Amino acid sequence: MLLVFYFLLVNVWLFILMGIDKKRAQRNQWRISEKSLLLLGSAGGGLGGLLGMKRYRHKTKRATFKFVYGIGFLIMVGSLAYAQLR
Repeated sequence: MLLVFYFLLVNVWLFILMGIDKKRAQRNQWRISEKSLLLLGSAGGGLGGLLGMKRYRHKTKRATFKFVYGIGFLIMVGSLAYAQLR
């Protein structure tokens, strides 16, 4: 149950950060670092990152983000499947 809460939290947080970063980009304001966005994505927040990319049309041309968020999604799915089978 704790693992589900962790992934829910990380994915929602990354989705929100993608929206905030998009707004800041449009207003030429201080931005959230790419390193932070990628770190959350690789920590299992890939689904939130992918949904944020689609919803906000943000970082969609960056192959690095697509790759890291895809890996993050697989980490989440694999971890939840492993926890369920144990």
